[in-house]
Amino acid sequence: MKNFGLVINSDNIFLEEDYGKPIDERLAIILRRNASKDDFANIAIRSNVSFSTIRDVVYRTNSLTKSNAKAISLLIHAAYENSIAYKLQAEGDILFLDNLLKV
Repeated sequence: MKNFGLVINSDNIFLEEDYGKPIDERLAIILRRNASKDDFANIAIRSNVSFSTIRDVVYRTNSLTKSNAKAISLLIHAAYENSIAYKLQAEGDILFLDNLLKV
């Protein structure tokens, strides 16, 4: 059976001018807020980029390179999925708490 996993193309996410410098500050904040250490570790395994390199790019102490761009692209996808999950969870929490407060 073939692997039908998600394919992320970092060339569609980053421009040539993005390489060689830290990632955008807003992107870094969003990634830190929506990606866990487990996401970093899992992506490090999948992309063959070290956990510490991924962390350093996210915390803007290391630059984006062609070799770490795939890992950062995968992290963007994980953060996107996590943010949707957080939103759904928050909506459920709001409904639950709203019902409690109406009593």
